[in-house]
Amino acid sequence: MYESQTEIANLISTDKFDGALAIHLYKGGRLLQGSRIPFGIIFGGTDVNEDVKCEEKHRVMGAVLEEARFAVAFTMKMKELAAAEWPDARKKIYVQTQGIKTTPKETFDWYRFLQNAGIPTDTGSLHVFLLVCGLRRVKDPLYLVDVFSDWHRKEPSIHLGIIGPAVDPLFTSEVKEKVKRAPGVHLLQEMPQDDLHAAMKRCFAVVNSSISEGMSAAILEAMDLNIPVLARNIPGNAAIIKHKETGLLFSNPQEFVVLSKSLMNDPIMEKEIVTRAKDYMKKHHSWESERKAYENLVRRLQ
Repeated sequence: MYESQTEIANLISTDKFDGALAIHLYKGGRLLQGSRIPFGIIFGGTDVNEDVKCEEKHRVMGAVLEEARFAVAFTMKMKELAAAEWPDARKKIYVQTQGIKTTPKETFDWYRFLQNAGIPTDTGSLHVFLLVCGLRRVKDPLYLVDVFSDWHRKEPSIHLGIIGPAVDPLFTSEVKEKVKRAPGVHLLQEMPQDDLHAAMKRCFAVVNSSISEGMSAAILEAMDLNIPVLARNIPGNAAIIKHKETGLLFSNPQEFVVLSKSLMNDPIMEKEIVTRAKDYMKKHHSWESERKAYENLVRRLQ
């Protein structure tokens, strides 16, 4: 893990690198500032949604964008946000959606997964919701914890599993403390991607409660796996989910519960949503198309 410009510069000078690609205009881009090799940038989401509000970060990101040969935004909305901040960079910003390929493990043991999570398997029709995210404030994994616990007390077969890496150790401690006192909510260990995809495939729905989002890979993976998605109604999520067509968007915790219940009680609606979501994925998030686009962009670094 490289965390300073000096470390990156040393790496570049000792190895024969011809170009670089950084993810996140601030976190990744600032490490390549003044680099002797050409580079491109992929916007992360929090860079153009959140970091622009900080004057110093804004200045650094503008300088990075000036040096970059190209930048990639996941959506037209993200491109427009960046272009509004740095108009001179508009022509070098390209829109390329994320390509997704899911690989659920065939031999995944769902019952062992439930046991490890502390979810009883003898409650009849189990409904497990999975919130897949790195544990940091911008992902707001605690947003639904209280309403979920209240719902679980009335319906014990309802469970929420929060799963992802401890990105922010201090915040992770807060999450652990809160979840300990929240029946029906479980904090799960990070797992390999093929196991995670298999777990997602077995759950009832995938949840996203982020405050800000570039383009959530977990949402796209769920759509690809034919699993319904309930996501917080923020621009990054609304860019890929059409409410009641390819998923469900909620604006507050109470609405989340209402929409979840409607999904549980209407298997026809659920089937229609996942079918349309899968069609959307095939059309807009092909990993082959993404690969071709990046091959063309990387040629600009030559």
